Amino acid sequence: MLSTICRHRNLISLHRHISTTKCNKGYIVLVPEIGEDACSIEALVKPDGLPQFDTITIETCMGAIGQQALDVENTVKNLEKQINDKQQEDNIDSEKIFKELDIVTGPLDTTWGIAKALYMGNSTLIPTKAYINIHDRARNARASKFNNKTIYETIKKEYEETKNIEPEKSRLMEKYLLEGKLNGLTLSGNDSDVLKEILSNLGMERAHFKNKVNTSVNNFMHNIHDFNLVRDFPPSVLESIAADPNQPQNGPWRVPLQPQTVKSFLKYCPDRTERWNIWQANNRKASGQTEKSLENSSHLEKIRALRKRQANLLGYKSYVEMSMQTKMIKDVGNAKQMFAKLLQYAGPRQSVEIQSLQEFAGESGFEHKLDQYDIAYWQRKYLRSKFGLNEDTIREFFPLPKVFSGLFKFCENLFHIKILERNSAAVWHPNVKYYDVYDASESAKPIGGFYVDCYSKENRFGTNSGWMVGIKNRNVLAGNTPLCGLVFNFHEPMYGKPYLLNIDDLRMVFKTFGTTLQHLLTQANYTDLSGLSNIEWDASQVSGQVLVNFLDNDKALKAISGHYATDDPIPEKVIDNIKLLKKNMAGYNLCNELYFSDLDLELHQSDAFWLDIVKKLWPVYQCLPLDKKDAHPCSMVDIFSGDWAAAYFSHLYSKVIAADIYDAFCDKSPEETGKRFRETFLSSGGSVCTAEVFRRFRGRDPSVEALLKSLDLLHQSQTISDL
Repeated sequence: MLSTICRHRNLISLHRHISTTKCNKGYIVLVPEIGEDACSIEALVKPDGLPQFDTITIETCMGAIGQQALDVENTVKNLEKQINDKQQEDNIDSEKIFKELDIVTGPLDTTWGIAKALYMGNSTLIPTKAYINIHDRARNARASKFNNKTIYETIKKEYEETKNIEPEKSRLMEKYLLEGKLNGLTLSGNDSDVLKEILSNLGMERAHFKNKVNTSVNNFMHNIHDFNLVRDFPPSVLESIAADPNQPQNGPWRVPLQPQTVKSFLKYCPDRTERWNIWQANNRKASGQTEKSLENSSHLEKIRALRKRQANLLGYKSYVEMSMQTKMIKDVGNAKQMFAKLLQYAGPRQSVEIQSLQEFAGESGFEHKLDQYDIAYWQRKYLRSKFGLNEDTIREFFPLPKVFSGLFKFCENLFHIKILERNSAAVWHPNVKYYDVYDASESAKPIGGFYVDCYSKENRFGTNSGWMVGIKNRNVLAGNTPLCGLVFNFHEPMYGKPYLLNIDDLRMVFKTFGTTLQHLLTQANYTDLSGLSNIEWDASQVSGQVLVNFLDNDKALKAISGHYATDDPIPEKVIDNIKLLKKNMAGYNLCNELYFSDLDLELHQSDAFWLDIVKKLWPVYQCLPLDKKDAHPCSMVDIFSGDWAAAYFSHLYSKVIAADIYDAFCDKSPEETGKRFRETFLSSGGSVCTAEVFRRFRGRDPSVEALLKSLDLLHQSQTISDL
């Protein structure tokens, strides 16, 4: 009944606020503003705590988020009033603040998570405009608790004056203090206004940067009419670029600048001129080398300057120094030291790899010097010729249902849990499945749960991707057990044949599920410390990458595989080829990661023009020459429009940490090590700094040696000292 009332109320609101704006392609509907007099959490969640996904509408989500956001903001105001009330008999301490905010934040987080799951699973259920409205309202409300000066000063005073604070509570207090400082709560009135102006201008510049990249991508389309140019393309790629996906063998074929398509084109297209055409279009997009109205060079420089002003105003020498406050590595010097140690081994290996590939290409009739757009193509040809490696053959042993059932069973044994499907759970699409997670030794009540949505409903992302969507964080006071959704956009199976995963798909699935386990198995008591909350950026991918490393493990590969038609076990040769894919050209690939990691840091601590920085760093990490018109920083959306500024190295550092952790599984009993990993990394969440969690697990600080060994860049007899 309540759900019906809420839906009716919001439909009235919807009709009141709908308006239209004319554009060159017709009309767009503007999303209504979220009202504050709306539904409660009961309209979205069943008594068992699971969302009512079969009845939830846009209106119920928008109605609930409006009221819940207001509840959070009012709680912040009430706490501020109580703190300032001189007649208050009892002082308001951090424990009361954290308790009240955890209780009121629980419903908001749940509704926000439900909206995210529906949007990622099928945006026709919650369109983009509606989701952005919900997302912004929830994010702003949640941020209010970290942006209140009275609460900040109360916690700061207690933190500085109280001895022997319980570690988990101390960690939460440190989070509030750092968030408060980065939000400008320590600034005077005038400086606070300056910061707001900087952030406003920064937001506009970042939006311009992203829009110009998107426009450049959307404006480009390369048409191919000759089947010989696409004859070696995998069927899934051919379907994605064919004018008629139902007849992929018939042209024409349209090649966009979507990342996965570009990668596949460079890998499979036999014509060098065609490869160059796609490569140069991709590397010059949104730069002065193409359409002047879409150049991003000026926006890139403005973003760098604004970020430097932001950091200086908050008391940091550079944006990099400010960024390091939320990183495990702590100091840019430590990051640079890691780069140098990895480059010591990857650099020389890259030279050998390029030379070997050049010789093979020459023997195969290639008369040119290898360039960047040749590497992927000739690497594929080399692996096929020398090792009989065929990635389509590898895929035949990894049908999607087998991979998931095997992965769940493997993780059950490794981490002492039980995963059981619940068929009665409401889902947002018939293909979606729900699973309860139990502790293996206490199976009476689930400790968490997750949904799995494997198949894309709209093919909107252009590549196979996977996301762990947090629906509920563990929140003891709000009574929430962790809940999440795993959303992938694989193609639905056709002709009775299951979807077959390639190596990139497998890595993505393992990484996503490793992150899921960290969300579900947390034991942190505060919601702002549970799961992935408050984990340093450069450690946030560690659990996912640890699971990815198990693709080097014969037992794991056998557990998740079986020929899709016969269920025959995976042959040893195929297992060897999977490992070979990781190690072949490992020096070249690692140098690429090092280059982009260092470039990001230098762009955010140097005052030099971006192109001069590129020219300085390129020969340090790359054997192949830099193209004179290469302008790749002008389309680095993750760094200049996204959240990875001065943090791109985090991807690489997570791999370093994960390889070191995985090495422990190889040294001792996997089950015993898995139990220890669960009790440290998977349980701690953000309640303990990751450096300390690592020391509890490994008994020492991290080393780069394990990553180098896993890539076959370090001979077994060699060791690295003082890491």
